[in-house]
Amino acid sequence: MGYICLARSIFSSRSLRESLAGFSDASAAREWLVANIKGLGYKEASHFLRNIGLGGDLAILDRHILKNLALLGVIDEVPASPGRKMYLEIEKKMTRFSNEVNIPMAHLDLLLWYKEAGEVFK
Repeated sequence: MGYICLARSIFSSRSLRESLAGFSDASAAREWLVANIKGLGYKEASHFLRNIGLGGDLAILDRHILKNLALLGVIDEVPASPGRKMYLEIEKKMTRFSNEVNIPMAHLDLLLWYKEAGEVFK
């Protein structure tokens, strides 16, 4: 069965909005999305939650963000493909840095992404 068909079967009895409303924070919602939506990883789940207004404190760790975190000394090196444990460790370091420089996470990762990509397309 394809990913879309699997997702459709999960939400046949309740909507995605209803499913996500049951979580107390965005991190718990992200864990649920990653565990239940086949093909969705931490970056994609964080991005989805941010786009629907629930993930302002979550990091969207793409290569642009990771490269800049390394340049800023927040992380030692850019991982090729961070798994769950490493993703959450880097997110924690980025959150700490975000607090130190007094820039909200959502703004910080947009700033770092823009610095690297040179454009914002939304």
